[in-house]
Amino acid sequence: MQVAVIVISLAATAVGVALFARTVAGFTRQFRLGQPEKRSDNPGVRTVTLFREFLGHTRMAKLPLVAVAHWFVMVAFGFLFLTLVTAYGQLFNPAFTLPVIGQWPPFEWGTEVLGWLSVVSIVVLMAIRQVKHPRRYRGEHGLNIASGERGSRFYGSSFWQAYYVELTILGVGAAIVVLRGLEYALGKAEGESWATALHFPLTAWLGSAFSGASAGALEAAIIGVAALKILISMAWMITIGLTPTMGVAWHRFLAFFNIWFKRHADGRVSLGALQPMKVDGEPIDFENIDELDEDAALGVGKVEDFTWKGLLDFSTCTECGRCQSQCPAWNTDKPLSPKMVILQLRDHAHAKAPWLLATEEARGDLPADVLAAAERPLVGPTEGDPWRPTGGAVIDPDVLWSCTTCGACVEQCPVDIEHVDHIVDMRRNQVLIESAFPSELGGLFKNLEKNSNPWGMSPRKRLEWAQALPFEVKQVGADVEDLTEVEYLFWVGCAGAFEDRAKKTTQAVAELLHTAGVEFAVLGDGEGCTGDPARRAGNEFLFQMLAQPNVETLNELKATKIVVTCAHCFNTISNEYPQLGGNYEVVHHTQLLNKLVREKKLVPVAPPSGPVKGLGESGAGASSPTVTYHDPCYLGRHNGVYNPPRELIGSLPGVEMREMERSRERSFCCGAGGARMWMEEKLGTRINANRTAEAVATGADTIAIGCPFCRVMISDGLTAAQSEGTAREEVQVLDVAQMLLAAVKRGEAQNEPEAVPAP
Repeated sequence: MQVAVIVISLAATAVGVALFARTVAGFTRQFRLGQPEKRSDNPGVRTVTLFREFLGHTRMAKLPLVAVAHWFVMVAFGFLFLTLVTAYGQLFNPAFTLPVIGQWPPFEWGTEVLGWLSVVSIVVLMAIRQVKHPRRYRGEHGLNIASGERGSRFYGSSFWQAYYVELTILGVGAAIVVLRGLEYALGKAEGESWATALHFPLTAWLGSAFSGASAGALEAAIIGVAALKILISMAWMITIGLTPTMGVAWHRFLAFFNIWFKRHADGRVSLGALQPMKVDGEPIDFENIDELDEDAALGVGKVEDFTWKGLLDFSTCTECGRCQSQCPAWNTDKPLSPKMVILQLRDHAHAKAPWLLATEEARGDLPADVLAAAERPLVGPTEGDPWRPTGGAVIDPDVLWSCTTCGACVEQCPVDIEHVDHIVDMRRNQVLIESAFPSELGGLFKNLEKNSNPWGMSPRKRLEWAQALPFEVKQVGADVEDLTEVEYLFWVGCAGAFEDRAKKTTQAVAELLHTAGVEFAVLGDGEGCTGDPARRAGNEFLFQMLAQPNVETLNELKATKIVVTCAHCFNTISNEYPQLGGNYEVVHHTQLLNKLVREKKLVPVAPPSGPVKGLGESGAGASSPTVTYHDPCYLGRHNGVYNPPRELIGSLPGVEMREMERSRERSFCCGAGGARMWMEEKLGTRINANRTAEAVATGADTIAIGCPFCRVMISDGLTAAQSEGTAREEVQVLDVAQMLLAAVKRGEAQNEPEAVPAP
C-alpha cells in the first residue's frame, strides 16, 4: 500500500512540475511577443519597492481585513513550502523531519502558527467572497454602487477558479495542522523525548486525540495525510499548468515581476503622465514621422502591439475587482469595467499566442479556435454583453470611450496593473489609424487645431477675464520682456480664459496673488491649450502639435515657476511637458494660496459669508458655514495633492469641513476627464449626477472644487438636482480660491473705518 501511495504521489508530482514548467516557458515566449519597453532602471530601488509592497502589503492595505488575511496566506505559501518537502520524506519514513531545522523550536512554532493562521485567513477570505457575492446585490441600487449584481466587485470574476484556489489552501493548511498532531502522537507512542508542547505548542492538544492509536496506525495515517497534502498541491499545480489564464492562481508568481517592473522604480502609482506613444520601444517624434516604416503600429491595434509589460499586466490580474468597484463608468451602469477589459485582453492574448508563435507554414494547421482568435479584431462591434463579449471584437467601442482616465483603477490595483495606459494606447490606434472615434471629438479636434482651445474661441479673447479686475495684469511681451522679471507665470488655461464659471476662479486667483504681493504675469494670446484633452482622446499627433509650441514659448521666455488653476494643465505641464523638453516647477493654485496663507501674506479673518463685490456670481453671497471638498482626479490621484486644498478651507474662519464618503484616493470622478467633457453620456446614468448627489448628501452648503472641469460638471449636476428638488436651492459650487477671496475681502471690509454721518 505504501509503495502504491509513493508511486501515485511521485507520478502526480512529475506531471505537475512538467506542466508548470511548460506553462512558465509559455508565459516567457508570449510576453516576448510584446513591444520592447525599458523597465530595468534602478534595480536596487526596484527590489526595495518589491519587498516593501509584498511584505508590507502597502497596495493591499486599502481593505484592512482582506490585507491582514491575505498577508498570512501569502507568507504561509512561501514558508510552508518546507512542509511539502517534509511530506515527501514522510512517504518513505513517517518519522522524517528536515535536517537541522526540522526539530528546531522556532521553525516548528512558525510552522504551527502559519498553519493555523492560513486556515483561519482563507476561511475569512472565502467568507468575504460570499458576503460580496453578486447575488447579494440583486435588486439593489445605491449611491455608491452600480445597480444590481454589478455592485459586487467580484461580478465577472471566475468563481470556480477562486474557490478552487481557496479550497486548495484550506486543504493544505488543514493537512499541515493534522500532520503536526499525528507527529506529536507518534512521538509520544514511541517514547520520544521531543514529543512535548515545546515542539508542538498549537497541535499537542490535537495529537492527544490520537493517543490511543498504535504506532503502526499513526505511521499509516501520517503517510496517508502526507500523500493527500502532496496530491492536493500537485492537483493545483496541474490545474494552473493547464489554465494559464487562471489569474487568481498565477498572480502568486507573476505579481512579483509585475511589481518589480512597474513604471516608477520608487513605487509611485503609474499615474500622472501618460506614456508617450512608441514604436519599437522609442517615443515617436511626429516631426520625423515620415521616417517610420509603413507598417509601424501607431498605438495598439492588435494584442501584440502592447508592450511585454502590458502582456504581463494582463496575466497578473487576480480578478479581485477593486478597480471595478472604484470605476466611475462601471458605477454609473456603463459597459466599462477595467477588470473585464484586462481579462478580455488576457484571454485574447493567450488564445492568439499559438498563432503568433507559429511559423507561416505551420499556421494553417492550427486549431480552429486559434485561427478565429488570430482574425478577431481588437476593437470593434461585439456580440453579447459589451463588457464580456461572446463574439465579435475583443473590446467594444462603448467600453473604450467610456473611460474618464481618472486613475481609480490603477490606484486601487494591488498588483500595479496600468489600465489607463492600455486604454489610451487603444484609443490612439482608433483615432490615428482607424479614424474611429465619437463624433463629438471631431469638433473638439477641429477647435484645437484651429484656435488652440476646445471651445474654438479666438485667441484674442484669452485676456478678457482681466478687464473686470481693479488692477493691471502683466502680460509677457507687453509689460515684461521675459519671466525672469516676475516670480510666477500664471498659466490661465483654456477654461480659465473662456468658460464663464472658470473665469471667476481666474479672477479670484489673480486678485489674491496681487493682494499677497506676488509678482506674476500671463501669456495672454501667447498661451495655447496644453493638449490634455487631445492626448487622452488618443490624438497624440494633435497633442504634440499643441504642446511643442507651448514648450518652445515657455523655454524662450525662461519660465521656471508656473501656477495653474486647472488640474489637467497642472498634470500635463508638470508631468508630460518634460517628455518634450519642458521642465518647470509647477504648482496648483491651492498649493500656492495655502502657502501664502501660512506665511500670513493672505489673512482670511472673517467667514466667507455675505455679499462681496468682485465675486460676481449669483448665490456667492449666501452663508456657507459647511463645506465639502471634491478631489479632482488629476490633482489628487494622479499627483497626490490632497492636503493643501483642505488646509486652505480649514483656514477659513467659521467653516465646518464635511468629507464625502468617497474622498482623497477613493474620490469619485466628476466625469470630465479623458476628453469625456466633450462627449455625451449616452449610456447609464450621469457620472456628475452621482458625484453631486454624494456631495449634497453631506448637507454642506458649499461644494468646493479646485479644477474648472470639475466646476462645470458639478455645477451642471447641482443645477439638475435642484430642478428635480433633490438638492437645496442655497447649495452652491465654488472654487477654493473664491472662498478664500471672500474671506480675505470681508476681513478687509471689517477693518475699514466706519463712515461718519454728515452733520
